[in-house]
Amino acid sequence: MLKLPDLGEGIEHATISTWYFEVGDQIKEGDDVVELATDKATFNVSATHSGVLKQKLAQKGDDVKIGGFLAIIE
Repeated sequence: MLKLPDLGEGIEHATISTWYFEVGDQIKEGDDVVELATDKATFNVSATHSGVLKQKLAQKGDDVKIGGFLAIIE
């Protein structure tokens, strides 16, 4: 599972800007998987392990809370 990490500075959620992979794509540990934006910055979330992107749990434009799940990578 790919989670939205704690971003600090009192940020409670982020909005998905762009997915860099599609369901079924092979992902390597460290690859940038998704771009998110807050009112303070734009940043990427990287894969914590290698695998196949099985499911996106949020779509472009969705708000995700800190600690919320973004995708399933198996």
